[in-house]
Amino acid sequence: MSIMSNAKRALAIAAAAATLFSMAACGSSNAAGNKSDSSSAASSGKIEVVASINQWGPVAEDLGGSNVEVTNIMTKTNVEAHDYEPTSQDVAKFGTAKVAVVNGADYDPWATKAAQSTKATLVTAAETAGIKEGDNPHVWFSAKVRSNAADAITAAYQKADPSHKDDYAKLNKEWHAKEDQLESKIKETSAKTENLPYAATESVAWYLADDLKMTDATPKGYAQASANESEPTPADIKDFQDTLKGGSIKMLVFNSQEATSTTDQITGAAKDASVPIVELTEQMPKQYTNLLDWMSALVDQFAAAVK
Repeated sequence: MSIMSNAKRALAIAAAAATLFSMAACGSSNAAGNKSDSSSAASSGKIEVVASINQWGPVAEDLGGSNVEVTNIMTKTNVEAHDYEPTSQDVAKFGTAKVAVVNGADYDPWATKAAQSTKATLVTAAETAGIKEGDNPHVWFSAKVRSNAADAITAAYQKADPSHKDDYAKLNKEWHAKEDQLESKIKETSAKTENLPYAATESVAWYLADDLKMTDATPKGYAQASANESEPTPADIKDFQDTLKGGSIKMLVFNSQEATSTTDQITGAAKDASVPIVELTEQMPKQYTNLLDWMSALVDQFAAAVK
């Protein structure tokens, strides 16, 4: 998360609000367009679903099957949701959706703002586990949030399309069977990773590391700077490098989506000290089309990094 994230986030929210206002003010021409889109959706018999980020879109697809049509707004790993500036087309998609799935915890506030101004049933993943603004927003890494969010999405589908209620219940059960397999792998891996001290260039995968019962040993000064979206001081960086060299940290988690000269210094120190590095991104990489498959692969990476 860059130092400019707060400013960019505010601009993104303002842009979403302005776009919604302009859409409402456009009168009959836009109303006719929305009616046409809605008619098309109705003729297909599918629920229109919009997901703000590509972590939650595949979950929405798995839980809806052939009864839903899901659109992901963000699909690239080179843009952070914090900094994303929605287009008028992005906002319009929320306007025609019956169900909107957002991350919450101030990760994608532009999406929450857009969805709240529509009639769509809103599912906020973070809120399903009581995670709020100011908490770690990377909630798709949490087994509890994934499970709770899936149930909330299913409930939204059953509300929007009660005639297929049993279909959604069956798909939910099938999805949970896969999540249970992932959680079994996490539990099995935690036998190797429990209490293992690790450090991170950012707290992106904190929930996954916590599920693996690992201990966050990121030096305090650096961790606080990262949490506050500020640049660590030279002293913070040196402390991190010295801690890696000292051998107390057994694994480094590196968010390659936010590679900088600072993280280069940290990963360089880890390599010099032969500390294993688990490299990951915030957004789901394009080689994965399923959140659970991605999480499973990451668990394998953590397991392989244990000396």
